[in-house]
Amino acid sequence: MGVSDNTKGFALAVVSSAFIGSSFILKKKGLKRAGKSGTRAGVGGYAYLLEPLWWAGMITMLIGEVANFVAYVFAPASLVTPLGALSIIVSAILSHFMLKERLQRMGILGCISCIVGSVVIVIHAPREQSPSSVEEIWKLATQPGFLIYAATTLSFVLVLVLHFEPRYGQTNILIYLGICSLMGSLTVVSIKAIGIAIKLTFQGISQVTYYQTWLFVTVALVCVISQMNYLNKALDTFNTAIVSPIYYVMFTSLTIIASAIMFKLQYLGILARALVII
Repeated sequence: MGVSDNTKGFALAVVSSAFIGSSFILKKKGLKRAGKSGTRAGVGGYAYLLEPLWWAGMITMLIGEVANFVAYVFAPASLVTPLGALSIIVSAILSHFMLKERLQRMGILGCISCIVGSVVIVIHAPREQSPSSVEEIWKLATQPGFLIYAATTLSFVLVLVLHFEPRYGQTNILIYLGICSLMGSLTVVSIKAIGIAIKLTFQGISQVTYYQTWLFVTVALVCVISQMNYLNKALDTFNTAIVSPIYYVMFTSLTIIASAIMFKLQYLGILARALVII
């Protein structure tokens, strides 16, 4: 009996979480080293680009993201994204021992709540439509409901970047992570489209000639670069044990909302119950 696609997606998502959780620690250590010899990332510096330890963290994250990317090919976003809770546990434990960022009782309770909320989402997640082509995903992405969501998301990002970041970025963690999470919800949708394009192309149904494929690639690249930039700022400014769970909750919530709107999934009520737990 063969392994189901959901099982493959589940396994890849778990591996991805382990690598991504570890990458937070490596990147944080690299950012701290770079900050001692140059301008900190939190105030707009890029000295970390010359720090080998930061690149080790980036490579680790890249491996995790590739595994996560492939997981989205096999399983729905409603299953893959919540499993990212495991990365919180990995980063929290490693930051406690390697970065000396002590995990207090409330932090432990927060991690447990994230996992319980994720389990609720996974258990009650409905079946997601399985588009048969990039053109079909494009039709879903250009529905009025999703276009409104995308426009609203980009508007919030612009307001955060232009108005709130210069004033409150160094004191309010929600500014940097809000930008990351909002862009991340669009990243996941784009990556889902790219993954399906690759899968269909390998099956002999080429999606390379469709202009929509390259539009999704462009959106994914812009969103990923933006996420990396502001996540570095958040890690450089705040404790990893705080950044990781808050980013996870915000990113997961917005990704589920985006997927619900795009694929017309009926699980916003499930999200509300999970957030109550979180």
